[in-house]
Amino acid sequence: MNEITEGKKRFVKRQLSDSRPTVWVGKGGASVEVLKEIEKQLEKNKMVKVKLLATALSGEEAKQVASSIAAQTGSFLVEVRGHTLMLYKRRQK
Repeated sequence: MNEITEGKKRFVKRQLSDSRPTVWVGKGGASVEVLKEIEKQLEKNKMVKVKLLATALSGEEAKQVASSIAAQTGSFLVEVRGHTLMLYKRRQK
């Protein structure tokens, strides 16, 4: 299964809607350290909320940066709203 179901997307959105972002991506972009932190939080919580600062975009769209981060961490991109994105990753059995 390569896609996330609509029900799971709603669940993740509901869980993270009131919470603040736990990872901020700044002018350094999606560096190795930032990706490791996102992966660590995904392993622990299965979902993470990331805020992209305007300096992190460097002329790209937020959706492009978000899909790149999701691909590099092996997670599903649940939603991009403005400069904030939500990621979900299933736990390995």
